[in-house]
Amino acid sequence: MTKKNKIVTFLFDRFLSQNTREKIEKIILKVAIISFFIHLAIIYFTKFGFIDFSSDSELLKNPISAAYTPFSFILIYEVYLLIYYLPKSFTTYITKQYEIITLIIIRKLFKDLSALELTENWFEIKGDLQFTYDLIASLLLFYLIFLFQKIGKQKPIQQLSIKPVIERFVIKKKLIAVILVPLFFGMALYTFIDWSARISIAAKELPSLESINNLFFDQFFTVLILVDVVLLLISFFYTDQFHKIIRNSGFIISTILIRMSFGVSGLVSTILIVTAVLFGLAIITIHNKYEKDTLTNKNYD
Repeated sequence: MTKKNKIVTFLFDRFLSQNTREKIEKIILKVAIISFFIHLAIIYFTKFGFIDFSSDSELLKNPISAAYTPFSFILIYEVYLLIYYLPKSFTTYITKQYEIITLIIIRKLFKDLSALELTENWFEIKGDLQFTYDLIASLLLFYLIFLFQKIGKQKPIQQLSIKPVIERFVIKKKLIAVILVPLFFGMALYTFIDWSARISIAAKELPSLESINNLFFDQFFTVLILVDVVLLLISFFYTDQFHKIIRNSGFIISTILIRMSFGVSGLVSTILIVTAVLFGLAIITIHNKYEKDTLTNKNYD
């Protein structure tokens, strides 16, 4: 093993080992639970007049919306898991992207619950309609992710002769993962500080919730697109198989569609997200059939 590979492996073990993952998981869960009760306390303190916020933020109207805060920390952990699985399983890495965008929709549902208008004109109220769209989309995405994982595991047995090639590719993916850890941590920290700084002490107004999604996850998926492109380019050094190139290219398109969903709102955003996961599912289904057929033909040669 070269000196460069030793350094990459050392840093990877420090940031992305199973032991580190378990420690981060426990920390995130504790922070999520504490943040939930803090948010809940702020809601009731505001309700009974102990805290005076002039803002009409939906986060301060209903105790149910307190679930928004711990979900935000769970999403940060999902981002870490995405990086964790990048060198281990490309399918799981893509799955984590889909899980993250689904959790963003679920988190939004908790926030929107406090603003629902339970009237006979349900399908005429924009907020209620969007809640309905997101509710259906979350169920659909949950099932599509299940299918994606199931199909992703149905891989033909690979030949052992390509193991050294895979190991070299894994080392490069470990290097990318090591770079992503401080990058995403810095992005999350900057987003939190920037969002907190927007809170006006004098006016006592909370900044828009959209700033959280747009300032972090917008940039987050932009970085993922660049990472996917880099992985695609690196893969050319190790394979020239058409179906693998199309698979990796298809996943980039899927990530771009998710990224585009942050630039629009309402039903269009929801449709883009569902389309992205459907496209990824179609890509991996065709890829696996293509690879199975390729290996079958080789056995007959």
